[in-house]
Amino acid sequence: MKWTIDPTFYPSARIAMESPPEKLAYVVALNPLALSGQENGRARGDVLAVIDLDPESKTYGQVVNRLEMPHPGDELHHFGWNACSSSLCPQSPHPHLERRYLVVPGLRSSRIYIIDTKPDPFSPKIVKIIEPEVLKKRTGYSRPHTVHCGPEGIYVSALGSDQGEGPGGIFLLDHFSFDPLGMWEIDRGSQYYAYDFWWHINQDILLSSEWGTPPMVENGVVGSLLMEGKYGHRLHLWDLKKRRHLQELDLGEDYQMALEVRPAHDPRKSYGFLGVVVSRKDLSSSVWLWFKDKQGWQIKKVIEIPALDASKELLPPLLQPFGKVPPLVTDIDLSLDDRYLYVSCWGTGELRKYLVDDPGNPKLVGCLKIGGIVSGFPHPKNPRKALSGGPQMVEVSRDGKRIYLTNSLYWAWDEQFYPGGIEGWMVKIHSTPTSFEFEKDFFVEFPGLRAHQVRLQGGDSSTDSFCFP
Repeated sequence: MKWTIDPTFYPSARIAMESPPEKLAYVVALNPLALSGQENGRARGDVLAVIDLDPESKTYGQVVNRLEMPHPGDELHHFGWNACSSSLCPQSPHPHLERRYLVVPGLRSSRIYIIDTKPDPFSPKIVKIIEPEVLKKRTGYSRPHTVHCGPEGIYVSALGSDQGEGPGGIFLLDHFSFDPLGMWEIDRGSQYYAYDFWWHINQDILLSSEWGTPPMVENGVVGSLLMEGKYGHRLHLWDLKKRRHLQELDLGEDYQMALEVRPAHDPRKSYGFLGVVVSRKDLSSSVWLWFKDKQGWQIKKVIEIPALDASKELLPPLLQPFGKVPPLVTDIDLSLDDRYLYVSCWGTGELRKYLVDDPGNPKLVGCLKIGGIVSGFPHPKNPRKALSGGPQMVEVSRDGKRIYLTNSLYWAWDEQFYPGGIEGWMVKIHSTPTSFEFEKDFFVEFPGLRAHQVRLQGGDSSTDSFCFP
């Protein structure tokens, strides 16, 4: 237990933006051979890679360490810090906590690794493993997904029940022991599907989104379910303190897979953005704005990105009947000043930058192209090499000036949309009000692995929650 406040905790997003630049990134990368059963010899586990981000370092832009998980086939996916700036919230203060441990779930195995990044941040160590049987017994859930450091514990969403079907939901881990405390919901109302979640922490509102149950996603997109509108298309509002379902905001069955939830960081604001992967009508993707007005909580579409025409022979079998490549918005991220929203189009190979200081009227102010199902746009470091995968998980530095991208989505979905295979990469982008460009020499490769999510040392724009404006 610490008796001084962690210097990476900030009372407000405004002050967090003045923090020093990050010097390390932690990136989870899955081993596709372990999941496909094609590995010769001993199957190897997924990896937590440490990337040097200090421009003054001799190993800048390189993988400086790899921590391999002891079990193959976990499918490391999303992960998060054990503690963050929410520890300073006056309604539930925990200033004695320390941002030290990474909580790293295996989405396929339901195993959770607790990884200590100290005393040597370059050499993280596994200090605890929560086995799937323990997780299921204590919480009633499986397939852990999103991790958020909350005011009363570590919140984790889960796609499935302990039987591997629905409902999915949220469970808590103890701040200190990391023991699973149990199911979070007291009354889940109409909620059945789960995926991402976050909150308006000062307003006691939690929001959760929908993907599908494990059988609907673990072997890839089920085309028949997609065209029948069976995947998730609702945003759920909850009473954060009472843990009870309040309301659902339904986008309609045409809008399939309502995934990433990004509320405004300023706790005085009552709005946020929700990314939707695909429309079954025309394969477009969209971003929706939820907000509260005199009529209560509402939601509306504010961004629509159309699918692009493509020759059938260039498309994977799943898309050939349509003759189009969909954008497939699989991640969004909001800068800490709530001014810029970054939208990853994993299918068409675009990272879009929108000005959202008027959140109901986003303006497209930048677009970078890399990878893509049909295009395979190259990176400036090697303009002749077509790249597989596309912009997927996007992470924004606390000051909003640096953007990091990785390219793998989810093993079974990688296989469907990029049947030629994906080689993992990570890139860095410089973003200011007047520029938006790749850093030419920053291109990190992960031979034999597929990189998924990035967490920045000291925090980033999709980690912390703030209770002061």
